[in-house]
Amino acid sequence: MLDYVKGPVAELTPATATIDCGGVGYLVNISVNTYTALQGKSEAKLFVYESIREDAWTLFGFATKDERALFVQLISVSGIGGNTARTMLSAFTPAELCDIIMTGNDKMLKTVKGLGSKTAQRIIVELHDKVSQLGIAPTLFGEDKEKDNAAGINQEVFKDACEALKALGYPPAPVAKVVRAILKDDPNASVERVIKMAFKML
Repeated sequence: MLDYVKGPVAELTPATATIDCGGVGYLVNISVNTYTALQGKSEAKLFVYESIREDAWTLFGFATKDERALFVQLISVSGIGGNTARTMLSAFTPAELCDIIMTGNDKMLKTVKGLGSKTAQRIIVELHDKVSQLGIAPTLFGEDKEKDNAAGINQEVFKDACEALKALGYPPAPVAKVVRAILKDDPNASVERVIKMAFKML
């Protein structure tokens, strides 16, 4: 299974990118978010998802692993195919979409072309818990960045510590809260120190 494709960007449109990998051009379907990330770049690395059917082999590409992870969750919902999931990820950033699902905002979901009320509600019901575990909603990592910077919180240490604790099985929301509190008290703490302190608090 392909994990990513990397190489010169041969062609780029808001819907597709052709990546030249050793003389072979891979046509990859992309979201508007990924298109924006690729604009102006001569080379790219796209994390891919292979959709293989009897009548077609389609690649979907993503600028980040977070976007791909959310795409995989979306297509696990009955009635959501690759193109609909890509449309959703074009209408919202991964962080925005996670937040919409976690807060049960079906009205916002229904603004996506092709999504009806029942499908929007099904997405919320089936993915609420799964999305919260991805750790990419703005309520976990993004919304307090300006406040964090003002408080002297090292964003790199914050993110690395959160990712490490999440990988160890701790739920993302309390992890982010605890790590943020530790770094507010001790802005110069290393990732290792933050993790050790978090163990005692989680």
